[in-house]
Amino acid sequence: MSRISPLAKYLVLQLPSWIFAILLLGFLVRSYDLSLRTAALLFALWLAKDFALFPILRVGYEPSATSATDGLVGALGTARERLDPEGYVRVGAELWRARLANGLAPIEPGSPVRVVAVSDLTLRVEPA
Repeated sequence: MSRISPLAKYLVLQLPSWIFAILLLGFLVRSYDLSLRTAALLFALWLAKDFALFPILRVGYEPSATSATDGLVGALGTARERLDPEGYVRVGAELWRARLANGLAPIEPGSPVRVVAVSDLTLRVEPA
């Protein structure tokens, strides 16, 4: 499957505003005697604005290399209940279902843990 470039995504999403600008300027040319030259200049400025903003907005159109849960690996948390082998841990402000990494002794409530992996929405943890 081919990947669409961030520029192509950005331009496709700008098309509706360009069409709207053309229709509005056409209406102004026909109804209010706006000169065609002024309308073309205004449209060129509209396009220039979109191209000037692309470098700032590019990050939002680039594909994400990792999922949101991958950022949890290495994070520190606190066991909210006994992990033997499963239970809940608090990582930051969120409460997560957690499972001990294989072969580890149970972890008591209040003990610090480190996230070593994420499987679905369950964290694999070890003592920190």
